Amino acid sequence: MDRLEIITITKKFLSEEFEVDINSIMDHENLRETLDLDSLDYVDLVVLIEENLGFKPTADDFKTVETFDDFYNLVEQKLMNV
Repeated sequence: MDRLEIITITKKFLSEEFEVDINSIMDHENLRETLDLDSLDYVDLVVLIEENLGFKPTADDFKTVETFDDFYNLVEQKLMNV
């Protein structure tokens, strides 16, 4: 899966699950703020990633994720190691 596919797939499931306009999901925007995530939402996010992308991220994986670009980098890195 290339980066464009990762971005397309993740934007779709994030906008649907967290009920945000898909156009508000921009690379440089803050993931937590844009999606209005609380600690329980991160559990949902892990489930969504597992269902849609085939791997289960850990809490440590999210320590360096601030922007959507960081998130795409995480997904890309994890998919390369699967």
